[in-house]
Amino acid sequence: MTTDLHYLSIAEAARLMAAGRLSPVELTGAFLARIEALNPTLNAYLTITAERALEQARAAEAAIARDGPRGPLHGVPFGLKDIYDTRGIRTTAHSALLADRVPQADAACAERLAAAGAILLGKLATHEFATGGPAYDLPAPPACNPWLLDRFPGGSSSGAAAAVAAGLAPAALGSDTGGSIRLPAAYCGLAGIKPSYGRVSKRGVLPLSWTLDNCGPLTWSVEDAAIMLQAIAGHDALDPSSCDVAVPDFRAALEEGIAGMRIGVVRHFYESDCRASDETIAAMDAAIELLRALGAQPVDVTLAPLDDYQACYRAIMLAESFAIHAADLRAHPERYSAVTRYRVLPGAFMSAADYVNALRFQRALIARARDAMRGLDALVTATTYGPAPVQAAMRRDAAFARPPLTNPFNILQLPAMNVCNGFSPEDLPLGMQVVGHPFDETRVLRIARAYERDTPWRERRPSLARPAVSAVLQPHAVDAASVAPARMARYRVLAEHAGLHLDDAQLAELCEAMTHVERLHARIPHGRNYADCPSTVFRHG
Repeated sequence: MTTDLHYLSIAEAARLMAAGRLSPVELTGAFLARIEALNPTLNAYLTITAERALEQARAAEAAIARDGPRGPLHGVPFGLKDIYDTRGIRTTAHSALLADRVPQADAACAERLAAAGAILLGKLATHEFATGGPAYDLPAPPACNPWLLDRFPGGSSSGAAAAVAAGLAPAALGSDTGGSIRLPAAYCGLAGIKPSYGRVSKRGVLPLSWTLDNCGPLTWSVEDAAIMLQAIAGHDALDPSSCDVAVPDFRAALEEGIAGMRIGVVRHFYESDCRASDETIAAMDAAIELLRALGAQPVDVTLAPLDDYQACYRAIMLAESFAIHAADLRAHPERYSAVTRYRVLPGAFMSAADYVNALRFQRALIARARDAMRGLDALVTATTYGPAPVQAAMRRDAAFARPPLTNPFNILQLPAMNVCNGFSPEDLPLGMQVVGHPFDETRVLRIARAYERDTPWRERRPSLARPAVSAVLQPHAVDAASVAPARMARYRVLAEHAGLHLDDAQLAELCEAMTHVERLHARIPHGRNYADCPSTVFRHG
């Protein structure tokens, strides 16, 4: 166990507080001191609620002294991605549009963590509206990766990952529409789980895509992820996407091992569909052999190609995110970051047929994956193609140019978890995904824990090292003169028809983004029989 309070796990802190050897006030003070010292470097927090946190800590201390802890989170601090509503505390989505927004009610997850006795340290940096980043034209700079400060911490739960990895919080809640929990967890060396769709309430969380959004925790250990998930999981009658499914004890079988499990390896995602770095492939090979040594039976399994998931994901996300932001994009496009406009504006040109066909394609992809997973306990695959890239060199078209290894499991709506899978020669974390059947987070956590327990990766912490030579930011600007006049004219007419009033620079950005969108749309089947693959099904009563 570490002697640094800011590096205590939730489980360790809970044991110490239950034994009377640690005070919630002492623990909260240690994290607030760490935040004060390091947040100017990491940019992990947008809002720090120090006074409120200490007040909550004093209340927790008195309650524990009187009645004992009500659970493992009683008196334990945490942070919230700044898209979770918090009563009386700004929730801005890291955007100038919402800079002064103060909600009147807590998000469901914030309510449940408060009921568990957890202590809010503050609101964490994100990509604007959980999609536009990293960006340098926002009210606050992007969060940095504590393993090497010029590297990307992942997105969009960037501040959450940076804070947990650097010891500025023992846990944080992020959101995951296409990988925004698992990607930051991979780049920052954390445990991060996207639960099954409907397992955790999204009430009070600013949406990006109603079909694909999920809420979940980022923590240092698998056990801590299980503790956090236990607190926030469960049916919420006020969230129409919430499923009324029994919540098991996620820690009950955590240490039972994986002997006899059949685990599918989705090797083609990172070896042939879009080849990962040699170090990532080697780390996955070693992890698969360790799972075999622990008694599991790894077997190769084939899902649909990554490009199919990318096309389906982008079509659904574009249509829904534009619907959410249409009014503000029409009124104030300049108040969004350029990256957000690039990734949301193309949704203005999604036809109803395109959107419905993408939803039908999602249903077909789910059916194919269900068939492929028969007889398997879980899947594993890589989380990223390699270690964290240099943040300042990242382009706004990166989300379109290379299909993420994470968004297939948002399309499939399966529980998926990142676990640290070793380190690159630069001492940057690598990641592996563990994926389960619907609502089988228990087995996902059990496999991740078995792997974590038998590897040394949890013994290493970030150094907060500065690079020898810092990258110089080269903003990616599209030159309007480089876009064919006919294309500019076409999209100008379409934009005006959609109620969008864009200047030449914004229109040029849109024209470039549409080249990616047009390519992706071509992969979505449009010739299905009218009775096949309904896009949605409703059940009343």
